[in-house]
Amino acid sequence: MEIKITTEGKETIAALIGRLDTMAAQEIAPKMDELKNVSGTLILDCSELSYISSSGLRIFLTLRKAAAEKGGKVIVRSMSNEIRSVFMMTGFMNLFEIQ
Repeated sequence: MEIKITTEGKETIAALIGRLDTMAAQEIAPKMDELKNVSGTLILDCSELSYISSSGLRIFLTLRKAAAEKGGKVIVRSMSNEIRSVFMMTGFMNLFEIQ
């Protein structure tokens, strides 16, 4: 699992690459903690995310909560059909702005 973080104005983009399973969630926790401090809009680019587990979904929720506390928001962008299916089954489609 790899994360590439870039900033464009008031938007921070985190490109998620690979599988976000339980082990990967533990490995990337320090980078995700950095993203909790982002103010403004956080965009999670899922165009190269091939899998997400419940641990990965928990990270998304944590980021959403941290952003909301600062008056920001989290946008999930470019999901594959597999990731979209997981979001639909878990109700996450209603929690995030999807692009």
